[in-house]
Amino acid sequence: MTKGVRLRPFDRRLEQYPDVGVRYRYLLVVVLATIVLYYQQYVGGSVSPSVLASFEMTFRYYLSVVVISSVVGALSSLLAGLADRWGRANIVVFGLLTASLTTAFGIPNATSRTEYALFVAIVGFIEGMVLVATPALVRDFSPQLGRGRAMGIWTMGPVLGSLVVSEVASNTLPHLHAWEDQFHIAGLAGLGVFVVAFFGLRELSPSLRDQLMVSVRERALVEARARGFNVESALRRPWRQMFTLNVVVPALGVSLFLLIYYAAVGFFVIYFTSVYGFTQSQANGLGNWFWAADAITVVVVGVISDRVGVRKPFIVGGTIVAIALTLVFASRATRPATSYDTFIVLISILSASRGFAYAPWMAAFTETLERKNPALVATGLAIWGWVLRAVVAIAFLVIPYVVTSVSPVVDYGPRLLAIQRTYKAEVATLQQIDPATRAALHENQHDAAAIATALKEIEAKSGVSPSVAVAKLLDLRNIPTADRNYLAAHADQVLEARASAPRQWEHWWWVCVGGQVAFLPTALLLTGRWRRSSAKRDRDERQRLIDEQLARLERGNAELSGALSS
Repeated sequence: MTKGVRLRPFDRRLEQYPDVGVRYRYLLVVVLATIVLYYQQYVGGSVSPSVLASFEMTFRYYLSVVVISSVVGALSSLLAGLADRWGRANIVVFGLLTASLTTAFGIPNATSRTEYALFVAIVGFIEGMVLVATPALVRDFSPQLGRGRAMGIWTMGPVLGSLVVSEVASNTLPHLHAWEDQFHIAGLAGLGVFVVAFFGLRELSPSLRDQLMVSVRERALVEARARGFNVESALRRPWRQMFTLNVVVPALGVSLFLLIYYAAVGFFVIYFTSVYGFTQSQANGLGNWFWAADAITVVVVGVISDRVGVRKPFIVGGTIVAIALTLVFASRATRPATSYDTFIVLISILSASRGFAYAPWMAAFTETLERKNPALVATGLAIWGWVLRAVVAIAFLVIPYVVTSVSPVVDYGPRLLAIQRTYKAEVATLQQIDPATRAALHENQHDAAAIATALKEIEAKSGVSPSVAVAKLLDLRNIPTADRNYLAAHADQVLEARASAPRQWEHWWWVCVGGQVAFLPTALLLTGRWRRSSAKRDRDERQRLIDEQLARLERGNAELSGALSS
């Protein structure tokens, strides 16, 4: 049994700072919980075309569901700021249980789009709280000299959650045709991790976690100070202490930087299927490359930034490369012939550069919060979570006005594509007839003038004889009336939307580039050095002070021991 662990399952406090192996065990549980919660949060994106079709849901309604989920997530992020007072572990454990039950049994059994929206909002509410509680736990168990590695590992949670979504979907969608199966799998996986977290997750007591710890050599000092630490005093007026320029502005900056990330989560499947004609499985396969590159990078760069001792050069360097690659990615939108392999290379490098900046940013942000007040890290993270979810909600409200074509393509495209696959030759004939002529025939199929015009158009565009043109026109009767009506009502609208979609998506990717550019100057507000030599001087000075305090503590312990023995 780990020393300092209370056996009561709802009281998860550790009264002594755990050893390295135990700390990494807790961190592993936190990361597992984060992975599965984000898996559940993002799984809907992998089957979004099927969900829309199942509930006869328009794309705007689908976006409204995402926005509502983000808004309730923003509110719950602020609520999770109370983790500084209430603790973090129970938020994660029981949030995981609620989200898993909702994902496994609520969403797949929804009988209407309103029920679906309600269940998605519940998962969004839980995700907003976990977004705050999990990095707070990681910070608690990681001294600053290992913070980059620890935050890189935590960052793997959302990234691997996305990777699991695309990996499971790309490998199971060809065999499991019901979209509900994806939610069943995600929910049951979460229930398994809940069992692990219920028995295996602990957290530091307030008197331990509310102190600044730069290296593990300070463990004895932290435990000694904990005995006289005034928790209530440190927690006084939390929002006034943390709602400051160098917390809010960096939080806003990184939220804009992550626009490309949330676009990938919410729209990559729709984008690649509607613009390039890839299948859902193929689009999720591209997601595998995007998330895998990110997951590897965040850990590697976290370790390197710890060893080098600086964060800001990695943030700036990764962002500059991400800007360049996003511009290239945007340029591909108007080139629908771009190959699948080209996208693999492009989005892998783009994702890696984004991770190169983000993991050091998370480390620097938590260090900035600690400099203000180490007892209020969760409050600072709550502000970050609130700003992030608010920006996501606004972005998802704006995107239909930038990419106006996506609504008709997503709303009507799947059924039109199904009709085209079933009646390929007949649909090809319809496309050879001028829209005005088609409209006249739809109004009156016995219109002699319209029939004559249609026959001439078929002859001219297909290069066939008049008799073959007549046969082709008569074959249009093979299409059922309901499908003919659907083609007449929506085909031209979708064709027009498909023509304009590439340019509009390019505009949205430019918006993402703008967010990345805006993010760069906000890094200047974070604590930390730019040069390795300056960071080393700071560490050496800190170490000198720690050595002096440890020496005084040892002398005091020796004197106390001598007095007791005499």
